[in-house]
Amino acid sequence: MLAGSGCTVNYSLSGGSVPPSAKTLSVASLDARAPLCSPQTAQSITEALRDLMQAQTPLNLTPRDGDIAYEGSIIGYDVQPVAIQANETAALNRLTITVSIHYANKADSKADADFSVSRFADYSSTQDLSSVEDGLVQDIGKQLAQDIFDRTLGNW
Repeated sequence: MLAGSGCTVNYSLSGGSVPPSAKTLSVASLDARAPLCSPQTAQSITEALRDLMQAQTPLNLTPRDGDIAYEGSIIGYDVQPVAIQANETAALNRLTITVSIHYANKADSKADADFSVSRFADYSSTQDLSSVEDGLVQDIGKQLAQDIFDRTLGNW
């Protein structure tokens, strides 16, 4: 006969760990604090974070006060020329987005953290940012969400 143990560890397919007592997750809408950053960009990145957390953890999404909680702001939204050519024009432009995150873990307050993550995507200088922005923001948002997961629950 096997006896049950009071010790439990949760594993996920991503290699991350979630405290056994955590049942809920909340991701507050990110604030668009950077100049040039639109509310739509902030919403897109918020949704990318929510989607990834739901896909990679067993937690139930709740509007606020989750056992695991994220809130933050987009603090950087910059376009810079890269890959300067011989004629001193840029072949590519780079959109860089920086997000400041506050992570709270009710099960282990020592794990609470404040940090920033940045990601970028390049696009041809022959294209107008407004014509490629939605796709770039979606790609960058997925990368930022993965970075945030890795820093908080991914055991990195």
